[in-house]
Amino acid sequence: MASKRSKKNSGSALEKLKSNGPKNHISKHSRRPDTETERSVLGKRKERSDEDSQASKPNPLIPTSSDCSLTDVVAMDCEMVGVSSQGNKSALGRVTLVNKWGNVIYDEFVRPVEYVVDFRTEISGIRPSDLRKAKNFTVVQKKVAELIKGRILVGHALRNDLKALLLSHPKKDIRDTSEYAPFLQEGRRRSLKNLASQFLTVDIQNGEHCPIEDAPGCNAALSEKQKTMGKEHRGFH
Repeated sequence: MASKRSKKNSGSALEKLKSNGPKNHISKHSRRPDTETERSVLGKRKERSDEDSQASKPNPLIPTSSDCSLTDVVAMDCEMVGVSSQGNKSALGRVTLVNKWGNVIYDEFVRPVEYVVDFRTEISGIRPSDLRKAKNFTVVQKKVAELIKGRILVGHALRNDLKALLLSHPKKDIRDTSEYAPFLQEGRRRSLKNLASQFLTVDIQNGEHCPIEDAPGCNAALSEKQKTMGKEHRGFH
């Protein structure tokens, strides 16, 4: 079970997603002068219809089911803190796993083995208070290993996350959105922020990163792209 602090973060993040979800907008042309022609009125009605259609589109980062069980596909995102004398060495500070519906199944802050020099709060969102009651690295590592075993693992730059966890995962069961060929741009990897903007039309990672947004973001972007290609997660190589 996630810690109370992690559960609080999970809940507040989901509430933020819901509150920041698409809202209906009132066009500045809602009231038209009586002198407008029928043609211009029809044009404005069509414009409002397009806007309303876009505004009513559901937020793909909000869970699509209340099912919080462990599924055959899980998405993972980790946030790092800086250790070593210069703080330029990355160590695991938080790990989040969500199921295929986007519901959090594991979310824990992690106490690194080495002394933390830089919390990298502006990106990681991790603060000193978050790690005071964090779980030991070995405890989290063991739990994550249990949760991902035998399952499809989705994420962005998973190599870095698995390295921080000192874990490995079968290549055939990895779905890394940073290496997925249809997501590459002229052979170059793209950021998760860029992928979310293009394929999900959502804006993420503005300032502090939130793994409760990033993990389902990977899953949703991959699912959205594969819908158009007629493929499932297991068809990804």
